[in-house]
Formats: sequence, structure tokens, C-alpha cells
Amino acid sequence: MDDPLKRAMAPRKNVRSVLLVALALVVLAVLPQLADMFEQPALVSLATRIIILAIAAASLNLALGYCGLVSFGHAAWYGVGGYVVGILYNHYVSGDPLFGLPLGTDQMLITLPVAILVSGLFAAVFGALSLRTSGVQFIMITLAFAQMIFFFFVALKAYGGDDGLIVRRRNSLPLIDTRDGATFYWICLVIAIAWFALLRRIVASRFGAVLAGVRQSERRMAAIGISTYRYKLAVFVISGMGAGLAGALMANHARFVSPDMLHWTQSGEFMIMVILGGAGTLLGPAAGAAVLILLESQLAAFTEHWQVILGPLLVLMILFTRGGLSGLWKLLRGGSNG
Repeated sequence: MDDPLKRAMAPRKNVRSVLLVALALVVLAVLPQLADMFEQPALVSLATRIIILAIAAASLNLALGYCGLVSFGHAAWYGVGGYVVGILYNHYVSGDPLFGLPLGTDQMLITLPVAILVSGLFAAVFGALSLRTSGVQFIMITLAFAQMIFFFFVALKAYGGDDGLIVRRRNSLPLIDTRDGATFYWICLVIAIAWFALLRRIVASRFGAVLAGVRQSERRMAAIGISTYRYKLAVFVISGMGAGLAGALMANHARFVSPDMLHWTQSGEFMIMVILGGAGTLLGPAAGAAVLILLESQLAAFTEHWQVILGPLLVLMILFTRGGLSGLWKLLRGGSNG
């Protein structure tokens, strides 16, 4: 039976959540000014990195948390997006043709969409093959495909090989100085807000309901006549496109791309962000990305053996927060009302 008290309290909880999100957005919007006020210029760069990785983690969460696809190759699409920016910039500077055509450019309005499309194409090709399997086999084949792409870029000496590729200047936007750190931070913030809004629409749609059904019981969905393969491939491609967007932004932020962006350890880091923040929640991966990056930066400043401390901390946080940080937040919110 429904609890009348819970139903009465639900609107208040929703209003409180909306107000907290609005407050967080206001703080994020004025963060560069706060960084100047407290004389912490490095904070803007750190926040930019967190926002970009939050986009990548949320993209993985769409496949992992909402559809149950445990992909260990998500870094491949992230790295491909980064390399699209690096390669296009390299040909723009050198003037050399790409595929026999003058395709080099440093315009963000071109490089970001191209990075999204190319990453989506890679995800579509490898997803079409990987999704023929399931369970452990799916995990291993996504890892294998990602490592294939990793070694391909390692062997690609024309674009730096193992040493990577330098992007000397961030991509340009009309009437906007993208070389300014605060300006680029705001660009990333606006893109992240748009991406999370899109994810919210996807999750709340009929398509999202099918994904939830696939996660709970794929056999049941197939039994009622739904082609689960098509839905899984679609979400896999959307997830890959989001990762490619994050990779393109990171290439601009770091002004450098390397095969390390495609390594399986990067996929593992994305997965930790999702699990830590709360799989299957909209903002959980963003919280997981923020906590993980902040812990890494603080512990690295404290000791060179920071991984020894970070590992047990993550294990304890995941073990004692059912559902990750999102689960802990729900517990505290429920407790405050009780």
C-alpha cells in the first residue's frame, strides 16, 4: 500500500532537489571568479577536467547503468574523439591533405561534430560485432577491440605514435577567445549541461523504458516482440558519441592527445566513476568523476604512492554506500526527513 506521508513529502523532495541542482549550477557558473577571489587559478583547469570526464562517465553510464552493458572499451571512443581533433589540427597547421582532400581545420564548430560522428561510427562497427555476445564474452570482446584501436594509434607514427600529438592551440570559435582558461571552462560547462539534458530526455523517453526493460530481463523484452539488439546497438552508439565528445574537449583542454587516452586503464577509470557515483542515476557519474579526480589530485600532492591510499578508500566508499554516492545522498535525504 502507498504511504500517504511519503506521497505528501515527495513534492517537497523534488523541489529541494531542483533547488540544489540550481545552486550547484550557479556555483559552477561563477567558479572562475571564485578561483580568482581565493587566488586558486589551478582550480579552473581542474574543474574543466572534471566536467569533461563527467561527460565521458555519464556516456558510459547510459550503456552500463541504464541498459546493463558492461563495456570495458569505452576509452576507445574517448581517444578516437581526441585524435580527430589532433589530426585535423595537425593537417590544418601543416597544410597537408587528409585522404587527398584539404580537410584540416581548427574550428570547434567543425571538429566537435566530426569527433562525435567518427566516434559513433567506430562504436557502431565494433558494437555491431560485440553485441552478438553477452556477459563475460561481451566484456572481453569490447576490451579486445579497444586494445586493437590503442595499438593502431601506437603504430601510427605519422601522428606521433607512442609519443602522442601536440595541439598547440585550442580550436577556435567565432567571437570567443577559447585560449582563455575561464572561457573554455564555460564552453565545457554549457556543453555538459546540454549533454546531461539530452541524457535525461533519453532516459525518460519510451526508448529509455525499453533500455530499463533490457537491463532487467532481456529475454522478457524479446518475448514481447522487441528487438533488443537494435536498442542495445543504438544506446552503445549514443554512448560512444558522448565519449567522443569528451575526448575532443579533453584534446582541446590538454592541447595534447596520446594513445594513453585509449588504454584499457582509462576505461576502468570511467567505470570507477560510474560505480562510485551510482550506476543508473543521471548525476551520479558526474559526482563520481568529481570525487575521484579530487581525491587523485589531493593524494598526489601528499605522496607519490597515492594509489596505495586511493584504492582502499574507493573500496570502502563503494562497500559502505549502497548505490554509490547517489545511494548515500538518498539515505541522508531520507534520514533528514525522518
